[in-house]
Amino acid sequence: MASTMTTTPARGTSIPCLICENSNTLDALVCATCGAPMALIQEAVAQERDPCIVTVVGDSNVGKTVYLGMLLDMLSKRADDFEAIPKGSYSVNLQHTVISHLAERQFPPKTAIEVDEWHWAYYQVSRGGGAEAPIYDLVMPDMAGEALAAEVATPRTFAVIRALLEKSAGAVLLVDAAMAAAGSTQPDFFALKLMSYLDGALATKRGQKIATPVAIVLSKADYCPECFDNPRAFAQTNLNRLWNICETRFKHFEFFATSVVGALAYGTDEYENVIPYPLHVAPRGIIEPFEWVLSTL
Repeated sequence: MASTMTTTPARGTSIPCLICENSNTLDALVCATCGAPMALIQEAVAQERDPCIVTVVGDSNVGKTVYLGMLLDMLSKRADDFEAIPKGSYSVNLQHTVISHLAERQFPPKTAIEVDEWHWAYYQVSRGGGAEAPIYDLVMPDMAGEALAAEVATPRTFAVIRALLEKSAGAVLLVDAAMAAAGSTQPDFFALKLMSYLDGALATKRGQKIATPVAIVLSKADYCPECFDNPRAFAQTNLNRLWNICETRFKHFEFFATSVVGALAYGTDEYENVIPYPLHVAPRGIIEPFEWVLSTL
């Protein structure tokens, strides 16, 4: 991972963006090049160590915002003996939005395609407590699926996405298991494109497998409970293209099944569009992918 500034910059100097490393003025709120919040580098300077970036990717409507918000909330509540402290109040915005909407039996709004509208979280995470427990300074952005699709289709469309992935210590790829189980090829093809993009962004030497750990999360698994019994077998059967590229190009990959909602209801809006409403929140398999990524770093 590229080194970042670890000393407080002198007055009058510029400061590099944590993501793309281009210089910005000290009073800049967002990077002029990639649009990432400059608060990230300010937190990194304060911690005096390079943060670990874990990037969550996936197609539009796959559940990235809900998954990431629920993950951060569970970590902050010490789930599975994790200790998670937000570094900067902005880091709480995503989980606050997700949990508040779910409590009101609504899904959070779609993430805007504009980079300056994305939620970014900077958390200090450890497990087990005690002075000997390793500490990870984690940066986790909530990216729009439409932005990811545009970047995959035409690389360099969103400079921040490429820079993020090149600096990522690990990645979490969400795939819609419900659509795959229903016979749709869309989840498999989009995941194949994303993994191919990751291959290009993370490759070091030609012919070598990618060492960056990638957790493939089968989201909305409550629609197809067989995912929980054997996620790998489900992927081999229903996401064979994705399975093949993982096996061929990635050294560390694993499949997980997850769900957040235990019961759904449906209604219509003023335009007669069908709207799902989460009646019951029952998170399952949220921590395991994140735990695996950390254990593989």
